Amino acid sequence: MSISRRRLCVEELLNNPPNTFLEASEILLKFANNVLNDPENPKYRSIRVSNPKVEQKLLLVSGGMECLFAMGFQEDGEYLRLPRNVLLDEIRSVRDELHEVRQQQVNQQGAGQPKPQQPTPQTTPLQTPAFDVALMAKEMTFYSKLKSSFDHVLVYEDPALQAKARDCMPLQEMRAEAQKKFDELSAHSKAMDKPVEIDVNDILILELVNWYKDFFSWVNAPNCDSCGGATQNAGMAEPTAEDRKWGAGRVENYWCGTCRKHVRFPRYNHPGKLLETRRGRCGEYANCFTLCCRAVGFEARYVLDWTDHVWTEVYSRSQKRWLHCDTCEKGCDKPLLYEVGWGKKLTYVIAFSKDDIQDVTWRYTRNFQEILSRRNECRENWLVNTILAMRKERQKHLPPARIQELEHRTLVELVEFMTPKKELKEGEDVGRQSGSLAWRIARGEVGAPPKLKTNTPVIFKLTDVEKEKKLFHLKYCCASDTYIRVSNDSEEVKGWQAGVFEADSVFRKEEHDWKMVYLARREGAATASITWKVDCTDSGLLVDTVEVLASSCVYEDGKISWRLCGDNQICMPIKESKRTLTDDLNGCRELTLTAELSKGRGDVAWQHTQLFRQQKDEVHNFPFEIVIKLKKKDG
Repeated sequence: MSISRRRLCVEELLNNPPNTFLEASEILLKFANNVLNDPENPKYRSIRVSNPKVEQKLLLVSGGMECLFAMGFQEDGEYLRLPRNVLLDEIRSVRDELHEVRQQQVNQQGAGQPKPQQPTPQTTPLQTPAFDVALMAKEMTFYSKLKSSFDHVLVYEDPALQAKARDCMPLQEMRAEAQKKFDELSAHSKAMDKPVEIDVNDILILELVNWYKDFFSWVNAPNCDSCGGATQNAGMAEPTAEDRKWGAGRVENYWCGTCRKHVRFPRYNHPGKLLETRRGRCGEYANCFTLCCRAVGFEARYVLDWTDHVWTEVYSRSQKRWLHCDTCEKGCDKPLLYEVGWGKKLTYVIAFSKDDIQDVTWRYTRNFQEILSRRNECRENWLVNTILAMRKERQKHLPPARIQELEHRTLVELVEFMTPKKELKEGEDVGRQSGSLAWRIARGEVGAPPKLKTNTPVIFKLTDVEKEKKLFHLKYCCASDTYIRVSNDSEEVKGWQAGVFEADSVFRKEEHDWKMVYLARREGAATASITWKVDCTDSGLLVDTVEVLASSCVYEDGKISWRLCGDNQICMPIKESKRTLTDDLNGCRELTLTAELSKGRGDVAWQHTQLFRQQKDEVHNFPFEIVIKLKKKDG
């Protein structure tokens, strides 16, 4: 841990009123000393977030939780835990810094010279300094947007609307499929002697997301109502009384080039109407999907991103956390998708539910300071006070037990937000998929150009077992995303990147509608390549024969070229999707197998070159295989 980070945490704590600082620092010193005095005692390495003292004296105090994170504590559900690999020196450094600053504060108070404090603004919602007219106007606009969305989510509680949504769903089939998958997961976990960390409702959420992508359709420009031809944007049209009845304050106007008729596309905001039209863009997607989630019985939030996107969050009771669900992108639990994959410059992300409102921006970023520098629509303390007031007003008629449950969730969520480091999940670095390529480019949401060779190079070296067998045998299943090293007692390795020497602009694509999976080049990349490498140099063995199966699919004018090279000198082509057996590389010490992907047509050119395409349930088929028979150097 850097000295600057430690000091920043302590200084942030010191910026609180003197008594608040002294109380918080006393608790922090006690936690630190307990661990340092008895480092093997597990009870000192675990802190319950809902502990009243932690909640009141640390969680709500600026810098309090940051100091615990600086010591090495990490968020783990309802607890903060100190991992075994954290060095005691890190805790000791934070403790010593706190002790020194605390002693200075005590001395100043004893001498009657407390540290000067910045006055804390006593604001309530919608109160701003009278002289700052511009800021007042911005905050009034901000409040109107909050109130509009907070009021809108109440429509999801209409029993008739929920019944209408359920009538659209194959709910019985989805529940049965979720139960089947959960039973399979439970059996597998039991066989592996591992606990099941989710329940059947978590799987049902995924089933709901998968169903919805076929139920709802994305609209770039509507087809002509008369002839079915393509249309072009022709500006805006005036909403009719019927349009306004269903919340369509905006109506897009399109022109059919075939029959020369105008086509109206009302942007409906009523989820009941959207159950009938089943089309739109991200606003319509999230609006209707959130109703569907409530109709099934899930607690759900409508999430509004001030940089022009919306999605849904669904609460998982088994995991005790909110799950990000974006049905436009067919994604679940990938909150860093927008910042990392799309390249969005996020500012405010607010979640609305029937019982609560929450600023969830911090779930969707790893760059807290950058986002704070862009948040200029209102003062931060004004936003906090406004949200608290709106939340209190909405919850005032709830039973005490429900209010307590919501407060506890908020505390757990705040700890999650404060976690200083978020690991990137698979799929969070992908640019936007919904909408036409031109539209996504115009919005700047295709993502950053892929970096070269992003994976850690993997070189297969022979094990003792393989040396004895004089055999290297590796195969890969894209459906399960698993390598099996047959020649090494069928060792399994998860993840396509875990066996790759080099990869440029390649990712694993799942087609939920067609239930297919394959490796492809990233959207927007003209070419892509992937290489596997086997090194026998230190084994005392040489290559005898090589057999390769490399299954792939091309569409339109897409092109995939395979080459097998030995000792970086001898290269030979591999026949696509057919087994190739050769002894031309006899005597080589190193082998590399490379696939290069290129060409294709239009916006979806990247989909016209596919490696190892399989159905998602073909977990026992292996479309990629390398078999190397070896011999001793002396023959």
